[in-house]
Amino acid sequence: MERRKQRMVPAGAPTFTETPSFFPQDLGARRCTCQGSMKGDKLKEQDPGPPQPIQGLVKGDKREEQGLDPEPAVPPQPTEEEEALIEFHRSYRELFQFFCNNTTIHGAIRLVCSKHNRMKTAFWAVLWLCTFGMMYWQFALLFEEYFSYPVSLNINLNSDKLVFPAVTICTLNPYRYAEIKGDLEELDRITEQTLFDLYKYNSSNTLLTRVRGRRDLREPLPYPLQRLPVPDPPHKAHETRSSASSMRDNNPQVDRKDWRIGFQLCNQNKSDCFYQTYSSGVDAVREWYRFHYINILSRLSGTSLSLEEEALGNFIFTCRFNQAPCNQANYSHFHHPMYGNCYTFNNKNNSYLWMSSMPGVNNGLSLTLRTEQIDYIPLLSTVTGARVMVHGQDEPAFMDDGGFNLRPGVETSISMRKEALDRLGGNYGDCTENGSDVPVKNLHPSKYTQQVCIHSCFQEKMIEKCGCACILYPKPKDVEFCDYRKHSSWGYCYYKLQGAFSLDSLGCFSKCRKPCSVTNYKLSAGYSRWPSVTSQEWIFQMLSRQNNYTINNKRNGVAKLNIFFKELNYKTNSESPSVTMVTLLSNLGSQWSLWFGSSVLSVVEMAELIFDLLVITFLMLLRRFRSRYWSPGRGARGTREVASTPASSLPSHFYPRPTSPSLPLPDPAPSLALTAPPPAYATLGPCPLPLGSSGPSSSACALGEP
Repeated sequence: MERRKQRMVPAGAPTFTETPSFFPQDLGARRCTCQGSMKGDKLKEQDPGPPQPIQGLVKGDKREEQGLDPEPAVPPQPTEEEEALIEFHRSYRELFQFFCNNTTIHGAIRLVCSKHNRMKTAFWAVLWLCTFGMMYWQFALLFEEYFSYPVSLNINLNSDKLVFPAVTICTLNPYRYAEIKGDLEELDRITEQTLFDLYKYNSSNTLLTRVRGRRDLREPLPYPLQRLPVPDPPHKAHETRSSASSMRDNNPQVDRKDWRIGFQLCNQNKSDCFYQTYSSGVDAVREWYRFHYINILSRLSGTSLSLEEEALGNFIFTCRFNQAPCNQANYSHFHHPMYGNCYTFNNKNNSYLWMSSMPGVNNGLSLTLRTEQIDYIPLLSTVTGARVMVHGQDEPAFMDDGGFNLRPGVETSISMRKEALDRLGGNYGDCTENGSDVPVKNLHPSKYTQQVCIHSCFQEKMIEKCGCACILYPKPKDVEFCDYRKHSSWGYCYYKLQGAFSLDSLGCFSKCRKPCSVTNYKLSAGYSRWPSVTSQEWIFQMLSRQNNYTINNKRNGVAKLNIFFKELNYKTNSESPSVTMVTLLSNLGSQWSLWFGSSVLSVVEMAELIFDLLVITFLMLLRRFRSRYWSPGRGARGTREVASTPASSLPSHFYPRPTSPSLPLPDPAPSLALTAPPPAYATLGPCPLPLGSSGPSSSACALGEP
């Protein structure tokens, strides 16, 4: 290592230490710093280091070198206390200390102020982390509740004038027997013969004549009704039954004769067959007759005679609403395959809708109905009276699903109460607004309801699987109704689909979603004998004279119906979100204040802390990458890179030091860390020596070059 020249300097004389200059304009020059030395001190060898400022130099002062041109002014540089535009902490510790000292989160400062007490520091650190965990556990519960989309049911009671609902009434007789007797003659004769063969029951005085004439039938009906044996029970159960046969049977079983009634159905190629059986002979005969009646009805569906509208006066004797008589504009007519002629009052197609401004039986609909059974089909219409259903104006009347029967000779009073339900769709519930998003085509000329969708879905499956449409439901265009003369295996397919439909194997119940808005009418029924014993004579006389009522039928031929609102107060049930975004933010803020006693700005501070952590991590990884794959100081290129790199970003061992006077100094760029004020060249003259000292008077204070 090269040694520097040293010279003894008298005590109290100023000394000058030569330091390398990193300014481009002073390349190769030396800068001196005046230092005072104590008496008896010796000048020691010093390595060039960071320049020290000249004592007494004030920021902004300008000095000119004597005998030389004025040196250009150096722009002022920011000190360490000045805040930069973007500043990051040098380490995780520094960042953490800054955060704990300045954050608004309670308890964080205790992690710093108690750092000299390790037990307290550990206690507060554990407490702080546990509190943090509890808070975010509550946050997880709140988010879980929010994304489960719970709803609240709001019940509102309203009172206002109400629109009277639609009322549909059917005769319970599809056709007058006299009009369709010719088409049903063959079926009736075979049914009578079947009853005689199975039960030895003579249902007609002309049965023997009809039996003899059975040979004259054009062709026998398929799927005959049969008596089928029941499989034998297990051996043990048979012994138990035999031992108890002598006991009196207080509860006889329907199939105690060990046989059932049914008919066989097969597919197209007769490869698969099954028996549609019933334990009750009445049910078996009625269903078998109904099955053949549907085939006959499908052939008559195109004729005008079969769908001829029955005169309203032949079925409804009197009609009044709000004490005012009804007229033809108040009802519409349609024909049901099983319930016959049906009349809908106050339908949406009417000129105006009925309004109820008062509750009570006198402010509703009052009807007197004819329920005579002279023209009923005996083997099909086994119920007397009328079928009634209350529904909305824009909803079809599904008499099988929501109707009820009226009993002859009885006045039936139906009180109503309106209820409306509004469901939430989307994430809050599985409902549809108008059925446009349901994968089932609406075959009914009405708005979407769940029952409309279910019936349309079954008809679609019927057409898809069986190749024809069931006459009990509406059909699309260019599709025929099922008839075993054209579709020989439709009965097999129909009953198979019914079994799959009841088990929801067809997927109709899952496809057909509930509508979001539903209006229901809660019904309560009251019954009384009508007419009374004391008034029946004059009432029947009036009905016979005015409406051609047969007096001999008396009570079994008439029925009275009253439908009215019990009260004008109606209930509206509406769903609303239990946890909205505002509620969620409020709950999150409550939990944050409970555990840390801070606000939204504290959340921003946490976000800033996370961002600073990421930035420091990135810078440390970048510095490690540069130190590993880029070694400064290797060759001229490395020297230029070191000169262009700020000194604050380099470690201390990266500072360049001159090793030989012959080697040129690097040409670094001006750096904030290496900036120093210009030297005072006027101080480089001869130094006065103290009295009694010896030495040449021409000696200068400047050190010799090494």
